[in-house]
Amino acid sequence: MKNDNTLKIFLLESDPDYGLMLQQYLSLHPQFDVKYFDSSRDFFEHLHDKPDVVAFNYSMPDMDGHETLTRIRDRYPDMRVVVLASPEKENSVELLKNGAFDYIVKDGLTREKLCRSLSHLLEINKLRKEVDQLKEQLCKRYDFSKILIGESPAMEAVYARIDQAAKTNLTVTISGEKGTGKEMVAKAIHYNSYRSKQPFVTVNVSGVSKQELERQLFGYEKGAFPGADAQQIGKIEEANNGTLFIDEVSELDFDLQGRLLEVLRTEQVTRIGGNEPAPMHVRFIVSTHKDLAEEVRQKRFREDLFHQLAGQAIELPPLRERGNDVLVMARYFVDQRCAANNLGNKSLSPEAQRVLLNYSFPGNVRELKSVMQLAVELCEGDTIQPEHINVHHASPINSFISEEKSLKEYEIQIIQHFLDKYDKDVLFVAKKLDIGKSTIYRMIQAGQLTR
Repeated sequence: MKNDNTLKIFLLESDPDYGLMLQQYLSLHPQFDVKYFDSSRDFFEHLHDKPDVVAFNYSMPDMDGHETLTRIRDRYPDMRVVVLASPEKENSVELLKNGAFDYIVKDGLTREKLCRSLSHLLEINKLRKEVDQLKEQLCKRYDFSKILIGESPAMEAVYARIDQAAKTNLTVTISGEKGTGKEMVAKAIHYNSYRSKQPFVTVNVSGVSKQELERQLFGYEKGAFPGADAQQIGKIEEANNGTLFIDEVSELDFDLQGRLLEVLRTEQVTRIGGNEPAPMHVRFIVSTHKDLAEEVRQKRFREDLFHQLAGQAIELPPLRERGNDVLVMARYFVDQRCAANNLGNKSLSPEAQRVLLNYSFPGNVRELKSVMQLAVELCEGDTIQPEHINVHHASPINSFISEEKSLKEYEIQIIQHFLDKYDKDVLFVAKKLDIGKSTIYRMIQAGQLTR
């Protein structure tokens, strides 16, 4: 059985002395498993053993290099090929274009050059295996039964829809209020589909200018506009063979809707400033917090694009409609935060639970996560109380959490809270929050904190 760290090599050379010399030299490498053939017929009869790489002499008596390469690529398109040719042959460019991994001119250093090329390929294979392992881990990470927390009937229905979507290649439209976890659902679909080892690419439409969004989506050629100093592929090309997730598709400019429609219809994309369309095999998943049908009626969204996107629909329920899922998720976020910061275990008091159940969470799961992370930081004991949950002294609109501040802004607010609580004792607060006192002093000097 082949060792995962071994490179299986087929060597085709008509000169037995030269071929055996190359085989002997390469076999000195502990990770090279070399099998030598002196005829094309014998070589192709054994090619079903699927070596990692083949190295062959361009000038075989019964077959030239182009024919040999073509036959190999026809049977095994992904097989790596190294061509060995005499100096008088000038076929390197054409052979490389046709899929050869490397082209080596025969001279006194052929064996060394071939060994370097194969060693390079061995490293590539190792990196590929590492990437595949990471992708496999990522797939496990996005097992939706583990990361989409909730046991309510509404979420059970969502799980069923995700499972269906992962088994198809249909376009998916994910709708739901902001903060309900639409991108997480998109990732769960992708990483549980046959495209899981291919790219998952995200484009967020909100707050991006038409011009910038066009460049992001479609890419551009060098010189397409002032400042286009180099060719740039777009997100659609980047997602080829994988999944493109367009977040808040309803915000897409009307003209760009037309360009997106053309990509969906033709499965081709043309860069800005380019003339040659490139074939695309992309699965599209889009999200919106608006009613797309209503957007069509209001003439804000193209009807033809709406129908083109009409594959499978998944609607995420707001958190206020998920019953006890609020508590299930709250405990999850608390445990997650405590584990990440080595804070030990913290529980939710019955009173704190009632606060959570009685609050509507306009920011949905995103808001709940922020609320519970802050509660963990504010709770000095092992039980989170109502006073640690920042929801009831502000309206949903003006709630501190609903503002969806950056982590830096929350950090400033937490530090300020403890400075106020402990009479501006920087050393004590730094020790309590496990941050450097110099960090606090810098923030005070910058005007981010008051003392």
